[in-house]
Amino acid sequence: MLIKTLIALFFLLSLLHNSDGQFEDYCIADEQTPEDVLEEAKKWACSNGADCSAIGENGTCYLPNTVKDHSSYAFNSYYQNMKHKGGSCYFNAAAIISDLDPSHDSCKFESLP
Repeated sequence: MLIKTLIALFFLLSLLHNSDGQFEDYCIADEQTPEDVLEEAKKWACSNGADCSAIGENGTCYLPNTVKDHSSYAFNSYYQNMKHKGGSCYFNAAAIISDLDPSHDSCKFESLP
């Protein structure tokens, strides 16, 4: 019975891996967070390690031009750049970790090992 359980667990974990064997995680805005809180957290992220050039006007991630979408990009950029230096995906409870890639069209979200 134990062997069957371990095999099933191994199979489920293998489904969660991407093609190069790494887990992908993204830091995105929590949809329940008010826009003013997201905006403040986005400003902080952009000033403390996030590369927010893509969400500037004419940037590859400018559209859709919403606080939630821009915050998600900024949060993820900060998280990917800083997670191995003690950075987190918290932003005063404005963000969550997701294993779903939020990239769309020409807007690509990074996921670093």
